[in-house]
Amino acid sequence: MPSPGESSPGESSPDHRLAPTLAVIGGGQLARMMAAPANALGLPLRLLAEGEGVSAAQVIPDHLVGDYRDLETLRRVTSGCPVVTFDHEHVPTEHLHALEEDGVAVRPGPHALVHAQDKAVMRERLAELGVPCPRNAVVRTVGDVEAFGFPCVLKTSRGGYDGKGVWFVRSVDDCEEPFRAALEADVRLVAEELVDFRRELSALVARSPSGQAAAYPVVASTQVDGICREVIAPAPDLDPGLAGRAQEIALHIAGALDVTGILAVELFETRDGRVLVNELAMRPHNTGHWTQDGAITSQFENHLRAVLDLPLGSPAPRARWTVMVNILGGDDTGVGRLYDGYPHALARDPMLRVHLYGKELRPGRKVGHVNAYGEDLDDCLERARHAAAWFRGDLGDESE
Repeated sequence: MPSPGESSPGESSPDHRLAPTLAVIGGGQLARMMAAPANALGLPLRLLAEGEGVSAAQVIPDHLVGDYRDLETLRRVTSGCPVVTFDHEHVPTEHLHALEEDGVAVRPGPHALVHAQDKAVMRERLAELGVPCPRNAVVRTVGDVEAFGFPCVLKTSRGGYDGKGVWFVRSVDDCEEPFRAALEADVRLVAEELVDFRRELSALVARSPSGQAAAYPVVASTQVDGICREVIAPAPDLDPGLAGRAQEIALHIAGALDVTGILAVELFETRDGRVLVNELAMRPHNTGHWTQDGAITSQFENHLRAVLDLPLGSPAPRARWTVMVNILGGDDTGVGRLYDGYPHALARDPMLRVHLYGKELRPGRKVGHVNAYGEDLDDCLERARHAAAWFRGDLGDESE
């Protein structure tokens, strides 16, 4: 029986004779956006959500509310599901091995996912593979950081996201907070060189268990305070050779680590014409949201296809340019409900695509995004930026 505050998959669960039910761990917007392509393909989903009413639970009726850190809860949600995948990378590695021993196909598997969970493990493995990365080292004392050299970036090896667990340090005094945070979380600290980069890029690939892979165009992303603000697909003025190199690196990592599903490789494009790997994510990724409307097959559909070992869809773009801009909650979002932004945004731009996540507004929280596509980049940028600003309430009473 479920404990108080938990719900179980109901008697109306999907008929497994029609299609296998895919378990998804995590109730955020990434799981939410898997629902539409799953419905189109007739693939039933079962969700483990953090609470009733979270983003994905609003659109996936077959869900259980519970703690992803509890093995028995994971076993309940995967019962009868041949495959499990993820909205985030935080499920304990030992629990994923236990699910594999139970006969559940964990995709991506724990042997791969640990490289997205632990930055120290990732750096060690990428070095073995000869993948270009910023200079880095595990640091155990402030003296280690001094020896590494200031200024640098300190990152907790586990648990960081959207700028959390990342510090730019320029002196010994700056090191107190990161070392305290690492000690409290019982994780390692990784020091990385402060790269003088031109811009940030992202290479997104999908890979299936049988080894089929598909590479999306390399995109440029704009990050502010560790949070992705906008993405341009493809990256403007990117040397074709460097774009090919970025895709080659992503495909190499996906194959060497045996990744199943979507792999996002975030990169620095240096001023001397190189690419360096910054981060890995083994799930649909913010820098791939443009694919919902700008690619033949979205990252969400290809993730589903990949983890179920179905043939992958084309990653080719539908238009010359697609721009994605995130909608972030502010201190005072001017339109009240995000829904109230629709009349202006949709009337002004009938080709605009809006994706809201069903989340409460909080400062800096990702609550949706907009996609604009077309043949003129400046036009796409203006349309997407205007719409996102309108939903955020940044344009006041403008009603052009």
